[in-house]
Amino acid sequence: MMHVLPIAGPGPVRATFLARPNRFIVRAETPALGAFDAYMPNPGRLRELLLSPTAAGKQPFVVAGVERDGDPVMLHTHWNNLVARRLLEARLVPGLETAEVVRAEVPVGHSRFDFLLRDPKGDLLLEVKSCTLFGNGVAMFPDAVTERGRRHLEELAALSRQGRRCAVLFVVHTPRVSSFQPDYHTDLAFAQTLVAVRRDVRIIAASVRWNADLTLDETVRALPVPWTRTAREAQDRGAYLLLLHLPEPCRIAVGGLGTVDFAAGHYVYAGSAMRGLAARMARHLRLRKRHHWHVDYLRAAADRAEALAVRSSTREECALAGALGAVFPAGPAGFGCSDCACPTHLFYGGSAPPLDQRPFHALLERFRMRP
Repeated sequence: MMHVLPIAGPGPVRATFLARPNRFIVRAETPALGAFDAYMPNPGRLRELLLSPTAAGKQPFVVAGVERDGDPVMLHTHWNNLVARRLLEARLVPGLETAEVVRAEVPVGHSRFDFLLRDPKGDLLLEVKSCTLFGNGVAMFPDAVTERGRRHLEELAALSRQGRRCAVLFVVHTPRVSSFQPDYHTDLAFAQTLVAVRRDVRIIAASVRWNADLTLDETVRALPVPWTRTAREAQDRGAYLLLLHLPEPCRIAVGGLGTVDFAAGHYVYAGSAMRGLAARMARHLRLRKRHHWHVDYLRAAADRAEALAVRSSTREECALAGALGAVFPAGPAGFGCSDCACPTHLFYGGSAPPLDQRPFHALLERFRMRP
């Protein structure tokens, strides 16, 4: 085992996640402590994970990791570079076994990169990213749009073209994956940039394993990146899921469907746009527009809306609708499916947000994370 985390006191405290009031606070509880707040040092969305806070001496509670499917996943982004450094010093990073750390936090131009390494071929700049998004055997990064991450890729590529050796290390905090891909569903610009710079910047994805006491195991595996498939799929096209919330029951005139009664609660609509997917999703989120599709009428009555992309080179709309029908009750017959044989493309999620429901995340993993 490799002890890398600066945890004082008796060690991690397991707690049950209750809520996340904002990006940096979680509410948790234990039988001994009751409910308490903990600092979340990872601003990512982390929607697919449950959180387990841990104590850090006399400091306030800090979230260190989450237990998923019986395995710990380290979430503390401030500690990710400690992990990377320990792996480098133990010569466990695939492809960097001969590299030594010269120094950390290296300023170059207007940016600061994580490490300057040196191996028999000379100096190498290394940027490190923490990856906690995974499912269906696939790890993906990022789980939220990262303009800073995209800019780092472009700057490293520019330095490489000037003669500097550069690399990016994605530390994937689970052993339950067999490949790595940029998350082009969430951040298309980052994914396309990663594909574009891969010949200038060395891309390394490494899977690590955490023990139950949040010590780092010495098992490290290199993860392949399916570049050809990623380049094909990372385009502005595919399907989407529109999440809508009705605060109260209402009766809505839905175009050619006529007047339809809707219960209060959450709804999921499956649609597609094989060109201009981002623009289509943005249109659905706007309130001021001419009503053209059935879902436009429902959107006008909703108080909350969110769109999730499922980018693909093939049309997945009807397959998504079929999968949603196995998870949620069907909405009005004929809703959003006048050009296909599906019974409906709208589904009722009930009183709980779909993103708080495990079956919905399993569906997302099935369509977004293709081995």
